[in-house]
Amino acid sequence: MGMPGVGKGTQAARLCQDLGVPHVSTGGILRQAVASGAPLGLRARSYMASGGLVPDDLVEELVVERLGRPDAGDGFVLDGFPRSVEQVAMLDRILARLGQRLDGVFLLTASPAEIIRRLGGRRVCPRCDRVYHVDNQPPRSPGVCDACGSALVQRPDDAESVVRERLEVYARQTLPIVEGYLARGVLREVNGVGEPQDVAVRLRLAVGQA
Repeated sequence: MGMPGVGKGTQAARLCQDLGVPHVSTGGILRQAVASGAPLGLRARSYMASGGLVPDDLVEELVVERLGRPDAGDGFVLDGFPRSVEQVAMLDRILARLGQRLDGVFLLTASPAEIIRRLGGRRVCPRCDRVYHVDNQPPRSPGVCDACGSALVQRPDDAESVVRERLEVYARQTLPIVEGYLARGVLREVNGVGEPQDVAVRLRLAVGQA
């Protein structure tokens, strides 16, 4: 868990590689379901195409299906889910249904100013989805993707005004989840500032203590 841009996806991928378990994000589940043409994906596509939020009951079905696959039998890393108090209850139901348990919740932390700096400098390739940063990971030629030569763009939701709004939404929706997991004794904070490999070491230590 953590603010937008704190590095959840990057660290989840590293952690999954270390542990040999799948990386599960609701965004990835939705995209895969839509691309596969599966019935659940077709239902989700109608909401996504109109710009609406996919209903929680449909998200629950998708998560149950994904976590029920054989590769998740020995564990998995959830990335950015749950994102609301209602989704916490959803996850509890899913884990009970699958006979699984929540080993730990890891909160990556950073200041709002750091998040704005990170997201404001992020650039993406619209053709191959490669991600760069103007300060930390610039392309060899400014504004041009190293892999395919396409012009890099800034995502609309990385604009500073939008990032500030996303941080406000995070504070309203996600901080209550943090408090709930803290009360359960399963939450651990991990400093998300610094080089990705340094953050990965801190996260791995926290997981080992869970």
